[in-house]
Amino acid sequence: MTADIYTLDASSRDYDRIAGALAYLGDNWRDHPDLDRAAKAAGLSPHHFQRVFTRWVGVSPKKFVGALAHDAAREAIDDGACVLDAAFEAGLSGPGRLHDLFIAHEAVTPGDARRRGAGLQFHWGVAPSPFGDAVLLIAPRGLSAMAFADPDVESGFADLEARYPAARYERDDALARHWCERIFAPESAEKLPLALYGTPWQRQVWRALLTLKPGETTSYKSIAEQVDSPKASRAVGAAVGANPISWLIPCHRVLATNGKLTGYHWGVKRKRAMLAYEAARR
Repeated sequence: MTADIYTLDASSRDYDRIAGALAYLGDNWRDHPDLDRAAKAAGLSPHHFQRVFTRWVGVSPKKFVGALAHDAAREAIDDGACVLDAAFEAGLSGPGRLHDLFIAHEAVTPGDARRRGAGLQFHWGVAPSPFGDAVLLIAPRGLSAMAFADPDVESGFADLEARYPAARYERDDALARHWCERIFAPESAEKLPLALYGTPWQRQVWRALLTLKPGETTSYKSIAEQVDSPKASRAVGAAVGANPISWLIPCHRVLATNGKLTGYHWGVKRKRAMLAYEAARR
């Protein structure tokens, strides 16, 4: 009992210190304070502060500050700021550091984030699929995206439009139905042309997913090794999450290292159904 009370007391003291540290970093993140400065604000040694902060928050103090800087830069870019202005908004010395920040958090460059589909022309529409109503984007060169109408068509389209907000769109449900019928016809699905708009890194990960056979599963770590970046599981996860074409680029086949189903952009329930659908047809 005494040990439990001691542990709770220590935990309470840690909470007070970390709450103060979070307030300090929240007020001063643009200065990118180093570990020594942050630890001093919490009244702890750098080593102890790093350990306690990471245990409480889930990331290191440096990554926490980086996340705040990335959010500020992304908001600035979404509001139309140039890359240089976005770097200054994030408290960074220039575009080079902003580039590294975006690669770490999104696996895209600031320039890619800023273009937002400018110059692209899509037809879009809704069609039935084995996994519910699908929303498709079709470019002149092929299929660019397929999502699902959850909870409704407007939400499904908004999900895809947000990926390319500067593109032009024209609705054509008949064209979408034609494509959907081809997608779920096993004899022709592998021959469908895809028009992928993503960074070189994203396309590399998506190509790795395309090598998976129906019913075959993999892990983020395995994909990272396949693209010769064994330590890049986090960036692989970002690229998998950014996959615009459900089913054909089979991100539903990526599982956690322990084999458990993990989060899926279009719902874990749908991911489970897709895996079962494939397993029944092997």
